[in-house]
Amino acid sequence: MHIDAIPTPAAVVDASALSRNLQSMAARLPGSSLRPHVKAHKCTTLAAQQVAHGHRSFTCATPREVIGMITAGVGDDLLLANSVLDVDRLTEVATAAESAGVIARVAVDSVETIEAAHRAGVGDVIIDVDVGMPRCGARPDHAGQLADVARQRGLSVSGVMGYEGHLQMVSDRSEAKERVAEAMSLLRGAHDDVGGDIVSTGGTGTHDLHTIGLDHPTGVTDVQAGSYVMVDTQYATLNQGFEQALTIVGTVIAHHGSRYVIDVGLKALGMDHGDPSIDDCKIWFCSDEHTTFTSSERTFQIGERVHVRPAHVDPTIARHEELWIVDNGEVIDRWPIDLRHW
Repeated sequence: MHIDAIPTPAAVVDASALSRNLQSMAARLPGSSLRPHVKAHKCTTLAAQQVAHGHRSFTCATPREVIGMITAGVGDDLLLANSVLDVDRLTEVATAAESAGVIARVAVDSVETIEAAHRAGVGDVIIDVDVGMPRCGARPDHAGQLADVARQRGLSVSGVMGYEGHLQMVSDRSEAKERVAEAMSLLRGAHDDVGGDIVSTGGTGTHDLHTIGLDHPTGVTDVQAGSYVMVDTQYATLNQGFEQALTIVGTVIAHHGSRYVIDVGLKALGMDHGDPSIDDCKIWFCSDEHTTFTSSERTFQIGERVHVRPAHVDPTIARHEELWIVDNGEVIDRWPIDLRHW
């Protein structure tokens, strides 16, 4: 099947670029030093590719992702890295993990999230620490107290995690390295109070700025990078050596002078990081089912296929049901995006 026969809009992955991305990261962060974040692709088949490259511990964003990974038999150490108060969903996680003999750790950052984990029968938690990203996470000086509460409830406390998301796109690498070290000093200080074997952190934008190993004063045990697999236009600006493997393929459905319209719109793209891009073209705007663009470099015919590069991979992937794996224009496989939704 040729790419021109795919119904659009379609999430298309360049097989060679994907393979190079997987190999490159595995060389930089081998084995357990990388805890890939599956929210970036929401696909257990792709996660299995990461296992084949030596990674057996994973980060998940939702209970559904954890349960889906367990059901697929992919990975043996899963971290639910977001605070969850839904006891029913956490109970499903705990039950699935126990049945499969898989470690499923849950991030907690308050007495309330600890109580939810306890009521759900979760056996292992990790203290989420605020290292500068204004989102979830306990204050570093409160982390030890929360660990005490968790242990009083009979929970095992594996360690700490902290996401320096506010530093992922700092383009000045000297500045980024300094600020990451400051954030990791906060995290390691919290770890001194919490204990445990794990100090988990990071993302694609800072993966190369971390020292692996707790012998170093700002060292960590693993990095939670995910976007490196596909890469979007935002991460591409960092020039880290990863390729944009994902495009959303659309069809030109209208042509009015220099203006073209394709069937890729807001319902097929994550737009929180801005407009997508099309090589040698200028995006005018995106609407529900359409993107309107012009080009002074190229001409397009009605029915022609166009590759759209998303600005943010994670929410883009979540809008599609399958990944079309393509090599030199030929479809070689189709992988279900089976971890999508909550």
